Amino acid sequence: MNGTTIFITKHSGELEQFSFKKLKNSLQNSGASNVEIDSIIESIKMELYDGITSKEIYKKAFLLLKKSNRIYASKYSLKRAIFDLGPTGYPFERLTGALLKQRGYKTQVSVILKGECVNHEIDVLAEKDGNTFLIECKFHSKYNTSNNVKIPLYIQSRFVDVQKKWNSKPNKTTFLKQSWIVSNTRFTKEAKKYARCVGINLLSWNYPEGNGINKNIDRYGLYPITTLTSLTKREKELLIEKNIILTQELLTASNVLNQTGFSKAKIKDILSEAKKLCSL
Repeated sequence: MNGTTIFITKHSGELEQFSFKKLKNSLQNSGASNVEIDSIIESIKMELYDGITSKEIYKKAFLLLKKSNRIYASKYSLKRAIFDLGPTGYPFERLTGALLKQRGYKTQVSVILKGECVNHEIDVLAEKDGNTFLIECKFHSKYNTSNNVKIPLYIQSRFVDVQKKWNSKPNKTTFLKQSWIVSNTRFTKEAKKYARCVGINLLSWNYPEGNGINKNIDRYGLYPITTLTSLTKREKELLIEKNIILTQELLTASNVLNQTGFSKAKIKDILSEAKKLCSL
């Protein structure tokens, strides 16, 4: 680019100076080698222009990475793959429950609990070391949707209502300790500030820094099936409808692939990619 500054159009419509460092970091996180990364960056350099969208850059990088290594392409697509779990929030709740289970919690998804005043539907109920936690999952289908302070304010009021009822039971076996909010998009500064003040635990794509959803998924190999490059969009939707959310689940429920009508060759391809991805 000969030192020319290029501005890209983000999902929000805002312009931002393009950073090769950011692109390189995201490719490194996929596991790609320096040789592969340098080759992809050189190819993308040739196609950059002022105003290019971040989506276009992602597609170009993804396709180049897929040609080089499908497993790395799967990991590179993780953020987009989580958005593809929609339109309902239930698959994201299942993913959240699975992540917490890997961290030593006993979990239940979609639970109705009595509050002091009214009943509440809880996305995920998690228990560990004699304490119970209420997890609210805020799944958004648009990248530019953020979680403002109204969300933790609302969650805190629900938590207090349930906590009063739960902890007043004479026969309770656990203490209702804390509420969490897990989201696939970011929290605003005010939301974080209020959450810290009242003791709500927040978890999003890269928050807390170094321990966000992205790092937890990589750590435990809990990749959603929407990362798999061997599946079409419609095939992913069909499997989600059958309650298959994680690639790990495919390895233990391969009969679902038969029931869905996949050919033997296709099933072999899907399971091979899933196994490699889960073993990274």
